[in-house]
Amino acid sequence: MAITLEKPKLYLGADCEGIESYRLDGASLCAYTHRAPDKLSDNEDSLGLLPRADGSLVLVVADGLGGLPAGDQASATAVRQLSRRVSAVGDDPPALREAILDAIEQANRAVLAQGLGSGTTFAAVEIDRAAVRPYHVGDSEILITGQRGRIRYQSISHSPVGYAVEAGLVEVDDAIYHEERHLVSNIIGCNDMRVEIGPRVELAPRDTLVLASDGLFDNIPIDEIVNIIRIGPLAQAAQNLLEVCQARMEQSSDVRPHKPDDLSFILYRPG
Repeated sequence: MAITLEKPKLYLGADCEGIESYRLDGASLCAYTHRAPDKLSDNEDSLGLLPRADGSLVLVVADGLGGLPAGDQASATAVRQLSRRVSAVGDDPPALREAILDAIEQANRAVLAQGLGSGTTFAAVEIDRAAVRPYHVGDSEILITGQRGRIRYQSISHSPVGYAVEAGLVEVDDAIYHEERHLVSNIIGCNDMRVEIGPRVELAPRDTLVLASDGLFDNIPIDEIVNIIRIGPLAQAAQNLLEVCQARMEQSSDVRPHKPDDLSFILYRPG
């Protein structure tokens, strides 16, 4: 059963028992995060659902880099910084945009100051009156699809493989199996970190937005994700997405992707 999202909800290194559903001004949201199957250390992903008094909403997924130390601290730092700045800013849209960018810069400085060599990806959106503005650093992705399956927006992963796909050097269907898929070229926690700001996208009533760590996108191809999330009530779509991804991570296959990893995603659909 969906509950009303009245105040910020942060998932910092959490392990959800199942899909958690929310509603906000007629819109539907679903969130999920859990460590990789059989992983003994903490979940290094963090999520944030940040409603504002003016009716706008900010969503964020941060994936602490598993190949670096203290990834969980880095992702939690990024989400906390964003939550603080979003809560403090007024109801002026340009001010919110500035607050998000400032939060990313502050998170980068904080992660660097920890001196642990840690890092995190960052994918966020601001949603105001069914209009979405995306922001991202790294290879956690943002995807918007229509009810008929048309991709209305997809972020470009800040990675060698992501850039190769965008340049037409690697086919989309081959990218998920690429041996360098795990490499990331831009993160919070590096001196030359940069933020990519996407275009403003007006959502139609049945459009679906997904933000997710690479635990999702490394196990399910984009076209399959689109087919799953566009059909049925949002909570059921989220459950279907979770079940497919868990099966891929738990069962090695020569014909399907298989990459056990921390898994986190947020789905959003306007009313």
